[in-house]
Amino acid sequence: MATERLGVGETLGALNAALGPGDPVWFKETHARHLRVRDFLAPRRALQARFGDGQVPEHVLRALAGLQGPGVAPVLCCAPTPAGLSLQLQRPVVFERVLGAVASYATPANCASPGLRILLHCPALRCSPGALRLSQLRAVLVADHLARALRGQGVCVRLVPAVQDPHLPTFLQKLRVDWPTASKNAPAETLRDFVLAKFTSAQDQETLPPGVLGRLGLKELVKEQGRGAGYDPNVDKCLVTEELLCVLAELQEAVQHWPKGNYPVLVSNSRSCRPLANHIACISAVTALFPCKPPDSDVDSCMVIHVVSCEEEFQQQKLDLLWWKLDDQAPLRQKHLVCGPVKVAGAPSTLMTAPEYYELRHAQVCKASALKHGSDLAQDPAWTEISELLTVATIKFEMLSTAPQSQLLLADIISTKGTKSGIFVMYNCARLATLFEGYKRNMEQGLYPTFPSVKSLDFSLLHDEGEWLLLFNSVLPFPDLLSQIAGLFCTGPGLHISARTETVCKFLVQLSMDFSSYYNRVHILGEARPHLFGQMFARLQLLRAIREVLHAGLAMLGLPPLSHI
Repeated sequence: MATERLGVGETLGALNAALGPGDPVWFKETHARHLRVRDFLAPRRALQARFGDGQVPEHVLRALAGLQGPGVAPVLCCAPTPAGLSLQLQRPVVFERVLGAVASYATPANCASPGLRILLHCPALRCSPGALRLSQLRAVLVADHLARALRGQGVCVRLVPAVQDPHLPTFLQKLRVDWPTASKNAPAETLRDFVLAKFTSAQDQETLPPGVLGRLGLKELVKEQGRGAGYDPNVDKCLVTEELLCVLAELQEAVQHWPKGNYPVLVSNSRSCRPLANHIACISAVTALFPCKPPDSDVDSCMVIHVVSCEEEFQQQKLDLLWWKLDDQAPLRQKHLVCGPVKVAGAPSTLMTAPEYYELRHAQVCKASALKHGSDLAQDPAWTEISELLTVATIKFEMLSTAPQSQLLLADIISTKGTKSGIFVMYNCARLATLFEGYKRNMEQGLYPTFPSVKSLDFSLLHDEGEWLLLFNSVLPFPDLLSQIAGLFCTGPGLHISARTETVCKFLVQLSMDFSSYYNRVHILGEARPHLFGQMFARLQLLRAIREVLHAGLAMLGLPPLSHI
């Protein structure tokens, strides 16, 4: 059995290369209706633009039918159709290749360059839970998710600020946000002395408000350094306070002194470390923005990403420029990931704090569960933990399912019956766990044999369209999806970047919908008859892969798998 991991990106790259020079024309099918007859399509219009009359030369058709290469899925047939050039894979072989190496499909397809370092700064974490607005909560969840995705790619990530409020760590733990803490501010004496040395005249002191050390102009710096793209034109004077200097001191210390052991260890093999293909601005593009240097090199090998709410961005722009003004060792690469506003339908979201939002969703989850399972459920200690997990899943899927730059509108009441919520995903996670627990219990009772070697399974028995849908749309593309989650999309040399932090939520929702449809229609654990065991074990191996992918996706959100509801 071949061990090299198949990839959607590699297959598309080989298909486009077989057509000759020109723009990519092939795309992967995703809809069940189309997957009944093909897996990839080159549309007729694109072929007409490439070949004039739209007729693909015979030698090209032969090359496509015999397509081979590292990571390229084996082709069954390729033929012209009214829609264009249709291609179908050797599905039993693809099943065998993928399901024979399940673990490798739950890891990213691409590795970051060695020495890549990113400082993630989330200013919202300098306030207390009671002052945390919904837009700031969104920024916190985006930063936490992005940190997990980048670390999964092998990037060295450091998180700032270290939380000092005594109550905030408890709230973050409840949200399953992993963030460092500290007991005191970083020392800012050096920066303070520097600022005071600039402002020694009595006239300056007389015009300063109480608590302000000095006033600095920033417009000139923007013009001098050519960093104007993306900055607010109203950025001008900055009042320098002790609090502002403490913020800069912490950023300065974080950039200059990276803790030892903060570099993820990557397993280098042919399946997980491949060149990045067909991604314009994924993690390798971040690498291209600045030279990668050894861990002990200067700050130029570090990028600072400020994850801010739209209300915080103006102040953060001032802080960027002030850092450059006061510290000639400040990183040249500072980028802003700005999260859009958050509104609650029928409620003044500006008045709702993050803890109030959590309590609202928790009460709604508990009420819906009591209606379904009975009011005695609230007395069960095990249910308390489950309800808290379902609440966090609800919040994270609400906050992260929309692109972070877009405005987010939250429903005033959650629906526990919909298919696009965190509860729906966790429910299907529990269904998978229950399925495998049922197999284990029946095996222990002697009804089923022990699970055979994967090499002995006959995957040609997987002929239900739902089985191919799960493999082709969920398992096979998952490594590339993990790489895309960590992609930082820079539209140019300016200040702002975007990120696809919504990708994993949308993927998990679609996976859960496909699995739920298949589970409701197909009886997985069949009767204890030997002639039925072959198909049952092939199906269980497919669902093992779905379980691995589902758990890996939830881990990107900081959510543990749910074993039962």
